[in-house]
Amino acid sequence: MSAPNKSYDPVEVSSLQPDELDQARDEALAAIAAAGSLEALKETRLAHTGDRSPLALANREIGALPPAARAEAGKRIGAARGAVAQALKTRQAELEEERDQRVLVEEAVDVTLPWDRAPRGARHPLTTMQERMADVFLSMGFEIAEGPEIEAEWFNFDALNFKPDHPARTMQDTFFVESEDTGVVLRTHTSPVQARALLSRELPVYVVALGKTFRTDELDATHTPVFHQMEGLAVDEGLTMADLKGAIDAFVTGLFGGHLPVRLRPSYFPFTEPSAEVDMQCFVCRGASIELGAEPCRTCGSEGWIEIGGCGMVNPRVLTAAGVDPERYSGWAFGLGVERTLMFRHGVKDMHDMVEGDIRFTLPFGMEI
Repeated sequence: MSAPNKSYDPVEVSSLQPDELDQARDEALAAIAAAGSLEALKETRLAHTGDRSPLALANREIGALPPAARAEAGKRIGAARGAVAQALKTRQAELEEERDQRVLVEEAVDVTLPWDRAPRGARHPLTTMQERMADVFLSMGFEIAEGPEIEAEWFNFDALNFKPDHPARTMQDTFFVESEDTGVVLRTHTSPVQARALLSRELPVYVVALGKTFRTDELDATHTPVFHQMEGLAVDEGLTMADLKGAIDAFVTGLFGGHLPVRLRPSYFPFTEPSAEVDMQCFVCRGASIELGAEPCRTCGSEGWIEIGGCGMVNPRVLTAAGVDPERYSGWAFGLGVERTLMFRHGVKDMHDMVEGDIRFTLPFGMEI
């Protein structure tokens, strides 16, 4: 930069000429007005007010002018720079207002929309069905008993009067843990809870047990290797088949309503003697479908009765294995499959629906508690 020179002619400094200053100012104002965003305005500010901008370079030349010319040049440059600064401030405010308005629109929350748009899902109907079954027995004064799903072979078979050569003890029906020599199995029924309850509780015993059981079945429309059972056990002095029949009647009425008739058909189970299959009258056709000319019933297959489980008086050998005197005490047991109950109570046709986790299956059953 040259030193002040009294004989220097300001006209020769082109950047200080009025036309040049007006052009630089107008270009800056046009660029500011054309800036469509805050980022674009920032680039415009650097280009027209930065250290290398035309107005900044012209301002530097003032020092090289004679003293008499500095005031006029400084006044012109100040006016131009002031106009540019004011334009920047105004455009900055406009763009910020546009940005704020855009944010209000793009990020607005519609408070009139439903607040519970996320689907809630539903409890699995097997869970609800087990709780319903348990509630019926709890209302009769029973207690809930539990047992492990990985069970000792003694509790699962021996204590329940299953002979060593019983077919259910082979690998065809039972999941053994590691090998048959371990004596540990995945329980094939909830009946082991009978023995555990008798060994761990003071008599009399009135318990109901629910839970998973495991058998080597293939998954198809009516079978699954993992299923649920409910087991009822009562051991007291003087219990008879009449008490068992009364409890089953109360259970069927509590679960299905309508005081449906119940019948017992002779059968065989190693852990009960005598034993019986339990049938209840079809809750849809009420037995009318067996008559000639009657409309067929899909629920009971027009047989008029539905098999719901097995029952019987506890075998004295089971009582003895649990340390109970069979001469003084007697008992009854009653068990059924939860999946089977769900299938005929709600018209479920395929066991796959219960295990595949499709929410379209569970949602119709709702959030019942």
